[in-house]
Amino acid sequence: MSITINIYYKGENGNAKKFAEEMLSSGIVDRVREEEGNEKYEYFFPIDDEETVLLIDRWKNEEALDIHHKSEMMRQISDLRNKYHLSMKVEKFKSLEGDL
Repeated sequence: MSITINIYYKGENGNAKKFAEEMLSSGIVDRVREEEGNEKYEYFFPIDDEETVLLIDRWKNEEALDIHHKSEMMRQISDLRNKYHLSMKVEKFKSLEGDL
């Protein structure tokens, strides 16, 4: 069962986009993508909201997500989020298994 997390980072003066750019340039995104159980880690920009960035983050299971949340990268991500004064809205979805 995959777990998908949508995180909406919202800021001012282009800070959400600067955050995503620094996440990429610092190598944090690549390191997250290399973690065991990570299936997707991508940023998107809503066409009608220039001050928000959407992260779609998918993990193989809850255990992989828990390990990620305990990693050093989470502190680095939190530090960057604070640097750019971003607020977050989080949505969590679990995939359905079997036939519908």
